[in-house]
Amino acid sequence: MFERLRKSEERYQELEQTLADHQVISDKEKYNRLAKELSHLKDEVFLFREYKKICTELENIHQVLKEKHDNEFMELARKEKQDLEEKKTALEERLKELLAREEEGLDKDIMIEIRPGTGGMEAALFVADLYRMYTKYAATKNWETEAMSMNATELGGFKETVFSVKGKDAYKRLRFESGVHRVQRVPATETQGRIHTSTATVAVLVEPEDMELVIDAKDLRIDTYRSSGPGGQHMQKTDSAVRITHIPTGIVVSCQDERSQTKNKNKAMRILRAKLLDKKEQEDLKKRSAERKSQIGTGDRSEKIRTYNFPDRRVTDHRINLTLYKLEAIMEGDLDELSSELIKAAEEKARENKAEK
Repeated sequence: MFERLRKSEERYQELEQTLADHQVISDKEKYNRLAKELSHLKDEVFLFREYKKICTELENIHQVLKEKHDNEFMELARKEKQDLEEKKTALEERLKELLAREEEGLDKDIMIEIRPGTGGMEAALFVADLYRMYTKYAATKNWETEAMSMNATELGGFKETVFSVKGKDAYKRLRFESGVHRVQRVPATETQGRIHTSTATVAVLVEPEDMELVIDAKDLRIDTYRSSGPGGQHMQKTDSAVRITHIPTGIVVSCQDERSQTKNKNKAMRILRAKLLDKKEQEDLKKRSAERKSQIGTGDRSEKIRTYNFPDRRVTDHRINLTLYKLEAIMEGDLDELSSELIKAAEEKARENKAEK
């Protein structure tokens, strides 16, 4: 652990010097990438420096205790030694937790894909509601969101929406949102006041780093076409929309939201990379049955995870048997209580699984 922390500190110092270089400052893309890496290392480096400082103070106290013989002074030194040892232990635990989070990928950027399930137009409207809920939650956390692919319907719903979320703890807080979300309410199109049940599927995808996933160009088929539908109101005169097919897996992604073909292609490639990494992780998850014990639910995208019941103003998460009577607040982005309880349950399951081993 400490060797890794020493390397992180060296890299942090190197980045500080590099970011002060005028040539790097003038290269916006490179500067932002390095600044993001610096920010990512900041917490562990500062904690490690505090840890080293306490270790030095402890060494000094040990030396003092060897050399001094004044009883009153010795008692003060022993008390200070005890306080420092407690701080050292607490810092070690915080460093272990921080490094464990990084190994689990909890600090990575993510994409969220939401698709309608059963329920027709009402399901598409529910997709829009979930999109609004997540983006509002992201705003309360000061996370950055970016629309990647928005396939809108005429009534204001979505046939599909994909958006990225970047920020501290975004994946940690949202990783358990994958699965089937069910809504029970009277649709706006219902004339007789009957309650309908509709569903939407949410997939939380980790954005891979460049080195994590290499895609061979010969495995791709890239088609361009003219944007259409609610997103194409700019009267496209060029084929700026992009559709990319990954031939080995059959995964198809498309993007038409930007007026530039290059921007649409870049966004489509980001979505494809995230989907390919997710496919690999889903396949690995099925192979590791023992590890599934530590999951909240099975991790299967077809699993019904949550119900939003509008008549009763309640939201129920079926994996942890949690019901909250604050539906309006949750739909407005108040997801902290839900996500905290899911994180807590996941940690408890992980501890149980570790104890079994």
